[in-house]
Amino acid sequence: MSHDTETTGQRVARLRKLRGLTQHGLAGRSHVSRGLIAKVEAGERVATPAFISAVSTALNVDPTELSGQPYRGDTTATDRVHATIPEVRRALDTIDVPLDLGMEPRPVAVLAREVEALRLASKDAKHLQVGTRLPALLSELAVHVHTSSDPKVWRHVNAAQALAVSLARRLGYTDLATSTIKDAALSASRGDDPNLPALAQLSRALMMMMYGSWVAGLNLVRAAADRVDQDSPQALAVHGALQLRSAVLSARGTQTGDTTASQAWDHHEQAVEAARRLPARVQDWYALQFNTSNVMIHGAAVAVEMGDYDEALRRDQAITAPVLAGLPAERKAHHGIDMARAYVELGQRDKALKRIMEAERAAPQMTRYHPSARNVAAHLVDYHRSIPDPLRGLAKRMRIS
Repeated sequence: MSHDTETTGQRVARLRKLRGLTQHGLAGRSHVSRGLIAKVEAGERVATPAFISAVSTALNVDPTELSGQPYRGDTTATDRVHATIPEVRRALDTIDVPLDLGMEPRPVAVLAREVEALRLASKDAKHLQVGTRLPALLSELAVHVHTSSDPKVWRHVNAAQALAVSLARRLGYTDLATSTIKDAALSASRGDDPNLPALAQLSRALMMMMYGSWVAGLNLVRAAADRVDQDSPQALAVHGALQLRSAVLSARGTQTGDTTASQAWDHHEQAVEAARRLPARVQDWYALQFNTSNVMIHGAAVAVEMGDYDEALRRDQAITAPVLAGLPAERKAHHGIDMARAYVELGQRDKALKRIMEAERAAPQMTRYHPSARNVAAHLVDYHRSIPDPLRGLAKRMRIS
């Protein structure tokens, strides 16, 4: 398999022409301006997540057909993380029909510790480690849920399924992520934790956001937030995470006129308030990473998603090293990617490259597989007549040139 040298803009143009649409025609269907479509196709503008969602819906294709996901390698070394996905798929099916392991599964307490270890790996965007260890965890938990009456086992199953959702989504396997979210909703209802059903809706809304269902996703998350009793730190963290998801959904929706900026900032402010109410020593409940630092990161992200890049830079100034120090690698990298998007749109490409390189140093696997990071890198490659060595190396590692 050769390197993927086709850009998102080129994919948009190709699929648009295959459907017999002009740029004006696509603009009418997608509610995206013809000028923006033309600039993305020409490589003059970076395709944002909101743009990809709106245009993929208009073209009746999966968003991954525009982003080019999954980004497979052509050697064993470059394709290792993707090679784990078939085994993860098979292991997820064992929850309904457990395999004969030929051995006793590890005790539930040991598997619970494995769940926590993989949560930490996931927060650091160590995709290969998660994909390699997750199948055994799922298969062993499946045996326990069919031989034990303890509802807590379902809680661990739910957490393992959430890890599978995150891995599949990050690597571009949207079908696997979507089907697993449905399975996770069922396991959430069988667990012993009243917050799990709300978390299942949080994951579902993330996929809806990817497909441009801003309003439906927003309604789903708002309803889930209303059902959360904020009488414990755990529930408060879930409520805050739901507010952050609502803020980003609202921000994306402003690009197509489905939502307003005031809605986005109102939800973000509710998350700010939830973070203020948390205990001073914040535990990372459900691996949500909900804390004051993450709320600040999301404030910058909301501004980026609305195209208010000056506001994003203003908020970025307050996100200092001490703020970032309390965040896992995945969050640091995501913020770096968001700021690279802002700098590209403002024509400050050297700063955009700096932020992408910082993101890669924080979480290499996440950055190299992230569609927005790859779109920024591809844009920078096309812009430079003489490609700087750092960018050349990044493009090689991303396999985009």
